Amino acid sequence: MARKTVVLFPGVGVGHLAPMLELAKAFLRHGGGAVDVAFAVVEPPVMGNGFAATVARAEAANASVAFHVLPTPPPASGSEGDGEPEQDHLARMVGFLRATNAPLRDLLRSLPSVGALVLDMFCGDAVDVAEELGVPAYFFFPSGAAGLAVFLALPARRASMSTSFAGLGASTVLSFPGAPPFKVSEMSEGISDDGEAFQAILRIAARMPDARGILINSFESLEPRAVRALRDGLCVPDRPTPPVYLVGPLVSPGGDDKEHECLRWLDAQPDRSVVFLCFGSMGAFPKSQLAEIAVGLEKSGQRFLWVVRSAPGAGEPSADDDLDALLPAGFLERTRDRGLAVRSWAPQADVLRHRAAGAFVTHCGWNSTLEGVAAGLPLLCWPLYAEQKMNRVRIVEDMRLGVGITAADDGAVSAEEVETKVRWVMGDSDGARALRQRAAAARDKAAEAIAEGGPSDVAFVEFLKDLLEASQDMHG
Repeated sequence: MARKTVVLFPGVGVGHLAPMLELAKAFLRHGGGAVDVAFAVVEPPVMGNGFAATVARAEAANASVAFHVLPTPPPASGSEGDGEPEQDHLARMVGFLRATNAPLRDLLRSLPSVGALVLDMFCGDAVDVAEELGVPAYFFFPSGAAGLAVFLALPARRASMSTSFAGLGASTVLSFPGAPPFKVSEMSEGISDDGEAFQAILRIAARMPDARGILINSFESLEPRAVRALRDGLCVPDRPTPPVYLVGPLVSPGGDDKEHECLRWLDAQPDRSVVFLCFGSMGAFPKSQLAEIAVGLEKSGQRFLWVVRSAPGAGEPSADDDLDALLPAGFLERTRDRGLAVRSWAPQADVLRHRAAGAFVTHCGWNSTLEGVAAGLPLLCWPLYAEQKMNRVRIVEDMRLGVGITAADDGAVSAEEVETKVRWVMGDSDGARALRQRAAAARDKAAEAIAEGGPSDVAFVEFLKDLLEASQDMHG
């Protein structure tokens, strides 16, 4: 059988590219020489967040994977300077990705023997390209099984309601098959009202069942309730749900910067003694919130490693300012014997797996959540944007691998809350000990899932078999 090229299309955003890079490695491990892997990438029009640099690093680190940068489509008429509100960036992103259908089609036509197209969740419109060219299409859903269960159920649920979700009231509790109950206020950004972003999401969610299968970055024992709901067809009531393949945890293996100062600092700390605080590629705070975190950490008396990223804004320090300018006077000096603050970035996967790491304060992005789970750390959940509030509910209520950090109505978290939760998670109460035990058990299950013969390993082999059969059928 001729080798097939599998094309991965991660859309835009570092958080969507990173797990797809791990998926590419799984193809190379399991493909047995039957598949080549290529990426179609496009420079995002807004919120690049180092996307180009990430692509360059990925290309350098994955010599056996081809990277094709699609030409950026022209801006849609009326999209420049028309005063659209900032919260509709999601709608603009989906529209931008729809406009990449033409260059994506050109790329697929130019490649030899394309066997399948694997799409990010936001690239639903590219199913049209796959159908036109007779290429099997699969989705890769980067936010877990319960996230997919809710996502797939949205069109039918909204159609059954006489008002928007927001119209029900922020404190109204919603129940979806496969997911723990959550409030309207905990829904993903942009989908509680009936605005442009929600319309774009509904359209993508309605297209997803058109795919031949859906890959999920999770593992069965982490989200059994959601897996059952998906496989029983409860999330898409009016048509068949495609096969779902749980192939995770697909997380960074680390090794990004083995010489980073923070790893040397961790080497000098006792086992499981350090709280790690890191809030993702977009998790930046105003100086006032940084001060509250600093005071809370200092009063907690616990060892900490803190990745500090400040939000640019009127009167705020610039991104180039040093830590002394960002943090309360004397804080670094007073805590230097037990804490380390680093600017903007740390090799997260390496830190989480370091023997000195004891807990993880996270924004609940799914990649970070899985990295924390795979490392066996209790999670302190501080969601900031996107679907992270819903992820917090899943982590705390369903997985029971973390505790929530409580914010005020304006989103701010007090020094007292930081101090209390950090001290608790590192403490010796029955609850904290039980949480650590559950986290260690989940780590072992995560390792078993992706080991040879484990559930996620078997699921990937099944998926690859289906892909090759589908490709044969379509190409004769």
